[in-house]
Amino acid sequence: MNVVVIGAGISGLIAAYELERAGIKPILLEASDRVGGRVATDEVDGFLLDRGFQVLLTAYPEARRYLDFEVLKLKKFYPGALILKPGGSFAISDPLRNPSEVFGMVFSPVGSLFDKLKIYKLTKALQKKQIDDIFNSPNISTIQFLRDYGFSEKIITNFFKPFFKGIFLENELKTSARMFQFVFKMFGEGFAAVPENGMQAIPDYLKSKLEHTELRLNTPVTKVEGHQVFLKNREILQADKIIITGKPDHLLQQLKGQINPYHSVFNLYFSLEKSFLARPMIGLVPDDKFLINNIVFMTDVSKTYSKKGKALLSVSVVRDVETPENLEKLVALELEAISGIKAEFFKHVKTYEIKEALPDVEEMKADLAFTNTKIHDHIFLAGDYLLNGSFNAAMTSGRKAVEALLLTIQEPH
Repeated sequence: MNVVVIGAGISGLIAAYELERAGIKPILLEASDRVGGRVATDEVDGFLLDRGFQVLLTAYPEARRYLDFEVLKLKKFYPGALILKPGGSFAISDPLRNPSEVFGMVFSPVGSLFDKLKIYKLTKALQKKQIDDIFNSPNISTIQFLRDYGFSEKIITNFFKPFFKGIFLENELKTSARMFQFVFKMFGEGFAAVPENGMQAIPDYLKSKLEHTELRLNTPVTKVEGHQVFLKNREILQADKIIITGKPDHLLQQLKGQINPYHSVFNLYFSLEKSFLARPMIGLVPDDKFLINNIVFMTDVSKTYSKKGKALLSVSVVRDVETPENLEKLVALELEAISGIKAEFFKHVKTYEIKEALPDVEEMKADLAFTNTKIHDHIFLAGDYLLNGSFNAAMTSGRKAVEALLLTIQEPH
């Protein structure tokens, strides 16, 4: 059977792997020069730069299914976050993971004692809640959920907003509370981590599991018509079955205009002599006057991100930027305000403007019905935009697309 998978992002790699397990030798087409799609790491001036601040949540069920955490040499973040404000900072930690932090949490000005008890209560409740039940819960916004749950505006402003703005890549927390509960559950049950050598190690690992797939890099596809896949080099491939991963609207005429625009983000990297956080934690900037949403010294998490011995700082800007040409200088001045270190000491390495960083999904789901992946008996869709914006969803969709494809083979004609 001739099966073509279009796109070697996480969904496409999982689809190819599952096809191999079913005894099929697929052709995997990728427009760029590497696998991974939106998951990528570049080497620039002796630093490893992930394209956008991304982490792997080790509690993701699909990650546990497909990845070997030991091979990836995962480096874990310290649970919690640092709240950064001009003139001072304070921490919010997870006393369930770190009992020694209980007293620090009680006296932390991040929110009231009542707020902290609410976080404990929510963490315990979500541990008992099944993922399917979370995604079947009311589809209200995250901000409404937090207020309905009884959290104060203080802790919403200091912690929940900056933390989840950086995850959802939108500023008002309009994202479904289903996604909030899912992510909060994953943080509570596992760790946030990055591979020792950058996020690119994840798709590279998935690629290494492929033994019978014909991978063709630098092979853009222009359109799909019937059983034909049209390549930019004017070659036409005939396929019995086709799986389209990522956004299909530019390949299938009938889907034009039906895929929501993606959320965007600016990701800036700076080098510094040493980290002023000095621990593997995310720093949150809750002040709405600031462009910066969050910062992380990647070298606090994995020293391998720098070959020069200098610290590597990742900065995320979720807000709309009117003058992106001045962004590096403005961010450096903000870094000075929150750290007390002169702006000139923050050496700019690179800025990424990631216009399609995360899908905007209206109806968040945990799982896919076969009918939702199948366009025709021979064309199937995969991608996290079908479920929710996460590694887990990308992997789920790749697997489900193959299950739907195999069903059409088994159906009597």
